Amino acid sequence: MTEHACHFVSPQTFETLSGNPTVTDMFDRPEKWEVEHVALAQKADLFAIAPATANFMAKMACGIADDMLTTTVLAARCPVLIAPAMNTGMWDNKATQNNLAVLQSRGCRFVGPEGGRLACGDSGLGRMSEPTRIFEEIESMFGAKQDMQGIKILVTAGPTREMIDPVRFITNRSSGKMGYAIAEAAKDRGADVTLVSGPVALQAPLGVKVLPVKSTDDLLKAVTENCPSQDLLVQAAAPADFTPVVVAEQKIKKTHEGNIVLEMRETPDTAKACGELKHAGQVFVGFAAETENLLENAQK
Repeated sequence: MTEHACHFVSPQTFETLSGNPTVTDMFDRPEKWEVEHVALAQKADLFAIAPATANFMAKMACGIADDMLTTTVLAARCPVLIAPAMNTGMWDNKATQNNLAVLQSRGCRFVGPEGGRLACGDSGLGRMSEPTRIFEEIESMFGAKQDMQGIKILVTAGPTREMIDPVRFITNRSSGKMGYAIAEAAKDRGADVTLVSGPVALQAPLGVKVLPVKSTDDLLKAVTENCPSQDLLVQAAAPADFTPVVVAEQKIKKTHEGNIVLEMRETPDTAKACGELKHAGQVFVGFAAETENLLENAQK
């Protein structure tokens, strides 16, 4: 921890939670003699700095080593992951952006910052990524073998929405979790991943290009435009099979006179349309959600 970090959270908090000593002072006398900043740097398989301030990024870019953190990271030979956190103006400042470019050119990986309301009251980029997000990036740096590099993969995920009126729609019970998990796993293995996503309550994996869609027509357009250039197409989305023939321009009000009739038509078959565009060497993977005769209906 830096001196400034100790003003926000005590070292004892981290020691209690981690069960390990927290290093704060370059000149503490260790119980076991070793040049501590070098020893820590040599022990590390990964060096993650979270949060990383504009001040820290500037020091690291210039090779300044004036506290335990900057000294240790300067001695480290392992991969470095940086999670910036600062005011939006500081992040947008040309000096910070230059330091970002310098550190990236040296192989440092970055996660965030995220947008939102900041501690100072401003809104914009500057929030540190959530710990789960940082951990996902750490996992990807350690994780799967890079056996899918150079492979382009298009993954569809989530439901589609077919509007009835401005406030109502028909949809499917799809969370999108399977498609998002497939996209993340492919990205971790080095693939170039494009994720076509319906409306879901999920955060897109880092390093994945996301194309948001709403209706089945949107899904069809996004997939048919992009699938010719892909090596692999994984269709995990759950597009609605039917859509209203007429979408009301205003909210349909209750008349208290009984039932209303909603006329529906079939939506385009995205899987069939992609199959007609398939060329030699491509691999297509489809999914079927069935309530009966699962294997028979899926194979058909």
